[in-house]
Amino acid sequence: MSELQQPSEPEGTGVSPGAGSGDDAAGPGLLAAVPTAREGGAPAAVVGADPDAAGRATPVGRLAATVQRLRREVREAQAEAEGRALIELAKGILVERLGCGPAQAARQLAELTEQAGVTPLEFAVEVINQASRDRLSEVTTAFLAATSEGAGDDAPGGGSSAVRLRAAESGALAADDAQAVADSLLEHALTPLGAVAVAIWALGADGSLTLAGSAGFSAAEAGRWRYVPPGVATVARRGLGERSGRWIGCLSETGLPSVGQHHHPDGGRVAVPASNGGRIHGVLEIVWPAPLEPQPPQIVRQVEALAELCAHTLENHALHRPDDDPTPRPLPDVAELTALADGLHDPALVLVPHLDSAGELVDFRIHHVNSRFLDPAGRPRGVVNGALLLEAYPMAAGESELFEQVERVYATGEPFRAHRMRLTALVDDVPLAAVADINISRHGGSVLLIWRIEDETARLASLLQHAQRLGRIGGFEENLLTGEITWNGQLYSLYGRPATSGPVPLEDLPAHAHPDDAVAIGRFLRTLVHHRRPASTAFRLQRPDGVTRHIRVVAEPVLDSDGRLFVVRGAYQDISAHHWTEVALAATRDQLAHTEQQASERNRLALQLQHAIMPPAQAPLEAPGLRVAVRYRPAETQQLVGGDWYDAVVLPSGLVLLCVGDVAGHGIEAATSMVVLRNALRGLAVTGAGPGQLLSWLNMVAHHLTGAVTATAVCGLYDPERRTLRWARAGHLPPVLVRGSDAAALPLLKGLLLGALPEATYEEHEVQLAVDDTLLMYTDGLIERRDRSVEESLAQLLTAARTVPPTLDQQLDRLLTHSRSDTDDDTCIVGVRVA
Repeated sequence: MSELQQPSEPEGTGVSPGAGSGDDAAGPGLLAAVPTAREGGAPAAVVGADPDAAGRATPVGRLAATVQRLRREVREAQAEAEGRALIELAKGILVERLGCGPAQAARQLAELTEQAGVTPLEFAVEVINQASRDRLSEVTTAFLAATSEGAGDDAPGGGSSAVRLRAAESGALAADDAQAVADSLLEHALTPLGAVAVAIWALGADGSLTLAGSAGFSAAEAGRWRYVPPGVATVARRGLGERSGRWIGCLSETGLPSVGQHHHPDGGRVAVPASNGGRIHGVLEIVWPAPLEPQPPQIVRQVEALAELCAHTLENHALHRPDDDPTPRPLPDVAELTALADGLHDPALVLVPHLDSAGELVDFRIHHVNSRFLDPAGRPRGVVNGALLLEAYPMAAGESELFEQVERVYATGEPFRAHRMRLTALVDDVPLAAVADINISRHGGSVLLIWRIEDETARLASLLQHAQRLGRIGGFEENLLTGEITWNGQLYSLYGRPATSGPVPLEDLPAHAHPDDAVAIGRFLRTLVHHRRPASTAFRLQRPDGVTRHIRVVAEPVLDSDGRLFVVRGAYQDISAHHWTEVALAATRDQLAHTEQQASERNRLALQLQHAIMPPAQAPLEAPGLRVAVRYRPAETQQLVGGDWYDAVVLPSGLVLLCVGDVAGHGIEAATSMVVLRNALRGLAVTGAGPGQLLSWLNMVAHHLTGAVTATAVCGLYDPERRTLRWARAGHLPPVLVRGSDAAALPLLKGLLLGALPEATYEEHEVQLAVDDTLLMYTDGLIERRDRSVEESLAQLLTAARTVPPTLDQQLDRLLTHSRSDTDDDTCIVGVRVA
């Protein structure tokens, strides 16, 4: 039995080196006892045991020899007890220095002793001396004091934390089953911490939990919780998912069931995985009667050490069957798992855990690969067999997380399955990827890894079949020497022939095509067969069912080593839908071109008509005491040719006619209607009537003589002698008067737009003008915006009009330049400045 499995001395043996014992207090000390215990030789001659004449010992001599023998046995027992205390102290130093549990420290001490080639006692003395030289004893003392303070030294069965931990370890190692371990842990280590109960759960291969041992619970309560099926959420199962365990301040707040929940519903709980060498054997669950506050790191470390003791017990003592069958549950060994892997039809690897010197799981050794094994990198089995998993597949710890899954399965025993997991292998520093279905399961102390790498050839073949089906493509290959022809199923469907009828040779292709395509097919065959160059053509295939399909065929010649043609391979594609789409698009393009030509001609005529009547640049009007300028800006888009118009003319009476208008709509109709209204107003103006009467007559013209068009207009008559302007409006924006640095719109007179009603009357208004006054008449194309009201647009115009340049032409040009209109409509401006 190894050092880890030897039971330690109970608390009463003491840990102080150099302590005497009983009557032999003046005898040899610890250093004298160490070589005596090590040498183990025969005792020396006993002084005072004089023989008699016959060579026999006298009664006095026999008594003296007895006394000497008893003293020697006392010294040997004292030395053995002190030696064990030194070993325990050395283990405590390793626990503090390595940050591990007592069981792991014992294994580390045994391995170092074996490597040094000395006895455990000699190595323990060396560890203690080294700790003294490095002043580690002060750190150890502080650690033990903090742990003792956190655990409560005055509690029953107290003493230092290290003593309690060693006592619990001794009881656990000497126990025969998990029940005895639970009793020892509660008595020596947990009661001083305030705990009232403990449960040791064993983890089954199917994920179930079995109550292997408990203390502090009634027999009825432990019987009810003897077995927890897989998948049931309990405190112990939640502890399996976290390496540091699950610390619960109050059980009732979590709502999780657990053993003893009715007796301590508001108590604290902790469930820590009992793991050893990377494998979880069960869970240690501890119960406190009151809510549990956050514990210091020393207590957490002590609980983890106790969980490690439980893992040691669960690992070395197999559970019995639920029906109390004393036969231990057999666990398959690696040889049985190897035989199982060889019987599988999928590639399989048998992995065994690989531990470091501290007993921690760092990797898995590939113990065996079966005959079906297929390496993603294409390496032979011998290269992979026997290697470490992370050495053979370093990318397993990367994006695929394969190593993490193997580690989890080994720790918990829960199998893992994944569909289409990406596996990456490095070959000459080049990552090679493959896709596989993964199955991982634990069998005893080994792990079986099965991967089924996806057959890339089969996948591409299936992908090609679907691509041919969607693209209506059929492939063929024809051997010109043997006459053997190979068609795929899609080609039979294109030809409309059953698969039993056999394929059609290339030389018979003209017999299945439209007669008008014979020339194209002949050119295709000559290029392919005689000139031995790839060729393609389109033809109309006449199928047996009377349906004509438009087909495109493309083929290439295959030459042998002597340059002779022996195989032709290629593909047919049904392009009927594409052909009729092209025909429809061509017809649509022709129709659009014709429509565009007509629209362009109409716009050209409209522009010519508009420019003939109102050229963009017009000579200024000469009138006595008046300066008149006009601006016309046509729409930028030719399709929006509108009906905006203006006029400024001196009448025979000496008055000056000023007007602007806007016919609704665009195009030739709007332009012709504009011409009618403009000329009609000129003819009506010679009658001498006022602007209101002129608009009333113009309304009749718009309603009766132009096909019921509608329009807006402003009409004014200026008297140069009086410097007055009489004006009226028909649904149009009022003129703007600029006087000095002020600009304002004239009153909004009543007046319905032209052509709306057969008869309408229009209000007139007269305004007195002064020298240097400027009057602006305009159409809505100057100010209209889609995102603002007419009032806001008019306010912006008034702001721009307040700046008066030296000349009237500059002012009109400035208004056009700074116009914020976004409707792309025609714009007319008539400016009048009094001289």
